[in-house]
This record gives sequence, structure tokens and C-alpha cells, in this order.
Amino acid sequence: MTLMTGKEYKESLQDGREVYIDGEKVTNVTEHPAFKPIINVKARMYDMAHEPNYKNILTTTLEDGEIVSRAYKAPKTKEDLSAIRTHVETILDDLGGVVYRVGDETIGEMWSLYDAKDKLNEIDPTYAKNIEYHIDRVARKDLFHVSANTDPKGDRSKLFAGKDGGTLLHVVEENDKGIVVKGAKFETAAAYAHQAFVKPTILDWTAGEDTMAPFACGFICDMGSPGLKHICRTSLGQDKNPTDYPISTRFEEIDTLLIFDHVLIPWENVLFHRSLASAAYIRSTLHRYSAFNYVLRMLRRADYLIGVAALNVEQTGLTQLQAVKEKLSQLIGYREGINAFLTAAVANAEQSSSGLMMPNQSLLYNGRVYALSQFPAMAHLTRELVGGQLAVTPDYTTMSDPAIKDYIDQYYAVGDWGAEERGKLLYFARDLLNSSYAGHRTTFELFAQSPPFAQQLAAFNNFDMEKQRELVRKAADLKPSIPVTNA
Repeated sequence: MTLMTGKEYKESLQDGREVYIDGEKVTNVTEHPAFKPIINVKARMYDMAHEPNYKNILTTTLEDGEIVSRAYKAPKTKEDLSAIRTHVETILDDLGGVVYRVGDETIGEMWSLYDAKDKLNEIDPTYAKNIEYHIDRVARKDLFHVSANTDPKGDRSKLFAGKDGGTLLHVVEENDKGIVVKGAKFETAAAYAHQAFVKPTILDWTAGEDTMAPFACGFICDMGSPGLKHICRTSLGQDKNPTDYPISTRFEEIDTLLIFDHVLIPWENVLFHRSLASAAYIRSTLHRYSAFNYVLRMLRRADYLIGVAALNVEQTGLTQLQAVKEKLSQLIGYREGINAFLTAAVANAEQSSSGLMMPNQSLLYNGRVYALSQFPAMAHLTRELVGGQLAVTPDYTTMSDPAIKDYIDQYYAVGDWGAEERGKLLYFARDLLNSSYAGHRTTFELFAQSPPFAQQLAAFNNFDMEKQRELVRKAADLKPSIPVTNA
């Protein structure tokens, strides 16, 4: 296979998938105004890999010499991890914005499952072979691969008591062709992706093997599968003026409620089945690779905060104020903190049980907690530096009205900044910080990989406190035989 082009990507979405949004059934997602901007972004990403100035950065080769996306080759060295970072940053540079669910992040979840192949082999060797097959297939076919994790939130107590799975995805039938599944999942970008790795998010499997087994399944699902319905939320950028909303009109990633109405999953697409141990394991290790690409996006978001704040205070002549410098330095410290976590995670990378190179798990997960937990405060700091005009500036059409343009020029021009340029900066700041899209993005980031308590749990579970215990034992002259509890 060869690398896909943007045109081929768009054509590949004409597969009869069943997509609904704003009360209508979509006949062509590539041309629908809710999906077209983000599909164009993904198409641009595909085309970049063919351009001479990007090819060496965005592609690599498999062992047999086949050229594939750099994002889809599993890392085996620290240099591979650095190359993945360069890949992500190069794409974001070219796009001029931040997108999350575009394939390079979610493929990492498959690598996490690959690390579990020995455990899966103990259950059924077929599943381990399926995992290797699909990792290779994504790379060779250059597929847009996403991940379906989030469940509709029903009454969890019934499930934990072994009484009712409600809307949770589960197996309702097995036959010679595969498993048949019913239920629902939420996933960003599903309506314009090729396939998804679908798996449970249940943390408590104590109800028992017989009761919980139907829910303990993981598989690859083609997004055009018969019986699969995409019910999408309204776009936050559709029908808006791109000048007023320069981010949301280009980078709005549409979220989907996926309804699995007796969808057949062929056996070759089943990655684990009726295995509580596999389901629990993948939940605990799911983001050991993908969190790296995820936090890279937060680093870029921090860059935009600094840029917006700096340009706004510079145009109004406030950069010499000590209080302003102090606030800018806090934004810089936030940005450099994220960068330090990412850089150190590669420098101290660890080899996984399967021989892949993982970013240092403690540093990576703590970096994710730091980036996400501090973002709201840093965004608020940016609002302070931008000022109240963030909230009160008229839209571009009004500011361009010839009848009032002289007033706009008089009251919005500052120094070398004309009214139009100043307005564009304020519009960008508004879409970054205050728009409906901005609020949605912050909430998405908080939950997209896991809820905050689970992020903290990952940081806790991946830090070995024995060194610190031993330091205190030695300093306090404690007996080494005192047992460790809750370790």
C-alpha cells in the first residue's frame, strides 16, 4: 500500500456510514458544513506526507522498506519518541492550530494492548495475533484510527451489583463470523474516521466473571459497519464568520454518540473477549504512549496563551509594568513546565515488556496532570492580560461598516496597530479563551483521556515510593522489617 492522499481520504469516507446531526441524516460528510472544515484539516495532514519539505519528517519505513506515517510506527528507541514529537509539532505548525483526534494520539492505545500480548496469549493466542495484525494494517493502509472509550452514564450501581448493564456496550451473540455487540459509546471524530478501537472503561469488575464477561470485550470496528449509527452534536463553528471565530471555524472536532445496534465484529477484529483480566489491564495501561501526543497538544495550547497575552500587552504599551511581566512569567513557567515533563519523559524513557520504548511513565502522567490541572488558571491569567475588550469588541462585519469605520479607527487603533489588526487579535483571543468552542475544548481536554481522578491514579500508580521510604527509614533509624501498607 502507499500513503493515502487527502483526496483518497475523502473518497474513502463514502462508505454508506449512517450519520445524523442537527435533525438530518448526512448523505456526504465530506461536504456537510459541520464536518467539512475538520475533514479538510485531516486531508491536509495526509497531503503533507507527500510534500518534499515534509516527507522525511512525517514518514518512515517498516522493516520491509514500506513507507508509512511516522505516527503509526511503534517506537523502539528514544530517537523514535523524539521523531514522533517532531511529527506532531510539524503538523501543528503547518495547520496553525491544535487538533487532537487525528490518529497519531489514538494509535498509542493499540501499542499499549501490544504490550499485553503475553497475557492475551495465555487466554487465546488468536487475540495476540489480531493485535499485531491491526497495528501493521493501520500503518500500511494509512488508516484514520480513533478510539471509542466513553460510555453513556447510566446507573453504575446496578452494573457493579451485577444486575444490569443498561446502555453499556456488550456482546449479545457469538457465531461463526464473529461477535455481535449492542450498546453505545462516545467518540470524537468517529463520523470521519476509518475505524475505532472499542473497549470498556469499567473500573470495577468485582461483580464476577459470569455477570461481567459480556462487557469485557475489545475490538476494531469499521466506522461504516452495518448497524452502527453516528449521532453527532451540533458544530460550534458552523455558520460563523471565520474572522470572528478563526479557531472554531477550522478546528472544531465533532463528537459522536455511537450506537451499536447489533453490529457484527468479525473474529479477526476481536482483540479480547470475555476476559476481565484483559479489560482491567488495558484500562490501567491505556495511555502509556498516547498521553505523550496528548500533552504535546497542551504544550501548543500554552504557546498560544503566551502569544495572545504578549501581543495584547505589547500593543497597549504595558510590557514595562512589573505586574505584567510577573503574569507573563507565570505563563512562561507553565509552558516550560509542560516542556520539561515531555523532554524528561523521553530522556528517561523505559522499555516495555514487549520491547517498545515508552515515555517515562511517572514523568508523562505527572506532566499530563500538571498541564490539564493548571490550564484554567493560565487561561484566566491570559484573560487578565488581554483585558475587558475581549468581552465587548463588536464583530468584524460591524467594525467594517463604512458608516462607522471612522469611529472604529479612532477608538480601536493603538500605535502601529490598526483597528482591523487589533480586532483580529481580539477575535482570536476570544475564540481561544471565551467562546463556546473554548469552553468545550477545556472540558474535552479534562476528560478526553480519562477523568481527573483517573489521571491522578495513573500518576500515583506509576511512581515507586520505595526510594523515599528508604530515605526516611535511614534518616529516622527505622527498623527495615516494618511492613509497608497500602503500597
